[in-house]
Amino acid sequence: MVHPYLFLQFFRQLLEPLHISEAGADAIAYTWLIIALLLILSTLATKGLKSVPGGLQNFMEVIIGGIENMVLETMGEHGKPFFPLIATLAIFILVSNLIGLVPGFFPPTANINTTAACAVIVFVATHVVGIKEHGIKYIKHFLGPIIWLAPMMFFIEVIGHFSRVISLTLRLFGNMNGHELVLMIFFGLAPFLVPLPMMLMGVLVSFIQAFVFMLLAMIYIQGSLEEAH
Repeated sequence: MVHPYLFLQFFRQLLEPLHISEAGADAIAYTWLIIALLLILSTLATKGLKSVPGGLQNFMEVIIGGIENMVLETMGEHGKPFFPLIATLAIFILVSNLIGLVPGFFPPTANINTTAACAVIVFVATHVVGIKEHGIKYIKHFLGPIIWLAPMMFFIEVIGHFSRVISLTLRLFGNMNGHELVLMIFFGLAPFLVPLPMMLMGVLVSFIQAFVFMLLAMIYIQGSLEEAH
């Protein structure tokens, strides 16, 4: 197995002409590493599919089935077309969170650029879906229920929708970056058994943050599908 330090050094050299910061290069490197791992995992899980699943196929079907049920419960039947987007974000964020618990590895979600990219994807998808579903009538989502308050409500709603990007970005980044800093401090002070409780808590935090991001993404997209009142 290639040591994380050697992997990072190689990737930093590749990105050196782009003048990307060291932290940014680390986030990009681990993002591509996670993408490659998920591609390999999906290939192995879907190779030679069986009617009676077992092993890796069974494990992945439990995960995908769980996410699909959550999408259907939150968004209903009309949420099915958005299942690939929601599942991709959920699995990527979860694996990105968990990889930071491996000594020597860095979670991409502890870098604000990664969390901002995920938040922008949700933001763009929300409004593309809204325009596609309602056409020009989608503007009603920003005008409020009272016509004479529409000009003021429009600016309030626009600010509110842009604040979703900031909220999604900072919530995930703050939790993962804070946990990473705490782990580094504990490993520096006592590298053996003392950091273990924080690592176990990190598993819980990783799942919760992936779930919250996925849930908010579903709620935002669901809101754009509804008729404005």
